[in-house]
Amino acid sequence: MKKYTLMFVMALMMMPFASQAQDIFAKYSDSPDVTYVSIKPKMFQMLAKMDINTDDPESQEYIKMVNSITSFKVITTGNKTISDDVAKWVKSRKTSLEELMVVKDNGMNMTFYVKEGRDSDHVSEFLMFVDGLGAITKDMDVNMNGQKREFETVVVSLTGDIDMNQISKLTQKMDLPGGKHLEHKNKK
Repeated sequence: MKKYTLMFVMALMMMPFASQAQDIFAKYSDSPDVTYVSIKPKMFQMLAKMDINTDDPESQEYIKMVNSITSFKVITTGNKTISDDVAKWVKSRKTSLEELMVVKDNGMNMTFYVKEGRDSDHVSEFLMFVDGLGAITKDMDVNMNGQKREFETVVVSLTGDIDMNQISKLTQKMDLPGGKHLEHKNKK
């Protein structure tokens, strides 16, 4: 009985950390220093129906994958404090995810993580973390308030029944960093 009580107490003590780790997107969704994107499954279903030849087998696979997405969230920021917090959140997630690939280029670090899905070609979660982006590009982005910001950190979280053979196509269609790197990884 003591063993179960101890496990219960430990689980209760870990709950604040678990909720913080799972809630980084909600935490910064309203921050003026963050560009936050959350796309719901219905939007992906609408995108899948646009300008796609449904007779083409590759298009059918793409539509199937897009319809299986349950969550897509992105945070971009140039704020150092928020970047550090996002990096801590990613580090806390490393134990439940497998590192897929790392790209380092001129001070920029891009890391891809996955959580295994129903088979070796599918993942239930895909996480991309980019840090040091300002080191390779001085492009400024204009946010919705018309303010110019330099992106330093980007985190992308995608959940669902995700076919890794299709994910690079999705990231390229959405013009996200890393799509080209994933395409090369999938071809190897």
